[in-house]
Amino acid sequence: MKVAIVGATGLVGSVMLKVLDEHNFPLTVLLPVASEKSVGKKIIFRGTDIQVIGIKEAITAKPDFAIFSAGATVSSNFAPEFAKTGTFVIDNSSQWRMFPNVPLIVPEVNAHILKPENKIIANPNCSTIQMVIALAPLHKKYKIKRVVVSTYQSVTGTGVKAVQQLKNERAGVDGEKAYPHQIDLNCFPHGGIFMPDGYTTEEQKLVNETRKILSDKTIQITATVVRVPIMGGHSESVNVEFENDFDLKEVTSILKSSKGIIVLDNPNTNEYPMPLFAEGKDEVFVGRIRRDLSREKCLNLWIVADNLRKGAATNAIQIAEYILQQNWIK
Repeated sequence: MKVAIVGATGLVGSVMLKVLDEHNFPLTVLLPVASEKSVGKKIIFRGTDIQVIGIKEAITAKPDFAIFSAGATVSSNFAPEFAKTGTFVIDNSSQWRMFPNVPLIVPEVNAHILKPENKIIANPNCSTIQMVIALAPLHKKYKIKRVVVSTYQSVTGTGVKAVQQLKNERAGVDGEKAYPHQIDLNCFPHGGIFMPDGYTTEEQKLVNETRKILSDKTIQITATVVRVPIMGGHSESVNVEFENDFDLKEVTSILKSSKGIIVLDNPNTNEYPMPLFAEGKDEVFVGRIRRDLSREKCLNLWIVADNLRKGAATNAIQIAEYILQQNWIK
């Protein structure tokens, strides 16, 4: 069992290695892949030093899986090359997500649509993953009409440079900047690139990807993405309007019984999801479950997850685990 991690030296890549180990993924050969400047360096995996290789060498090795976290350009150029050799490519970038013939997968929601011929599989945006995990079972029961979501996104979603900017600002160090503004003691409504309609690319992903994963183009969605000075994970305030009315106890019961969700919802004891608590965990945490008293058939949720794990690395590895369960690896 050969597994290539493309972008192994990056922030998400390092978490992928950690999750592979924690999940006891049954690989026998790890191929850590990075840019030319990192080739020859060594990473430690399961107590062994393994040398970083270039992407062309990894393609030649014909791995069973190539899990990408190296940006859209790298994915565009090389994912098809791996796929031609029979490798299952699981891509964490935005490159393939909206291609009609490429499945966009959250295993707890829509793994059943995968087929053995799907050699390129897209991992959704981190914010989308945690939201659809909570919305999918409720959509199935009550049918969603409209979603209003505001995100509170960790600097880890931007990468190592952003994390260092936050640390530098807290230490009073004038260093390299990932953001156009100070992030410490601040937050700003800017994730991705602003488009002509005033929304950002990160906001548009929440719209397009949610509809694709839930297989329902009729759902109306509006989003505001906010970057906040934390490192534990992403949080979302989600207002959902349903076609059918709901019972609040039933909503909580549905969420509690849904795979991948932990409900933390006891305001009397100050129990609710927080990124500080979610950090390092694979589950999606849901709390502040309450009716929207201003509108019928509307629900408020607070959804939190570690964006580097369930929002990226864990979701990708769960896709690989599903493929193994189907015995599609020869």
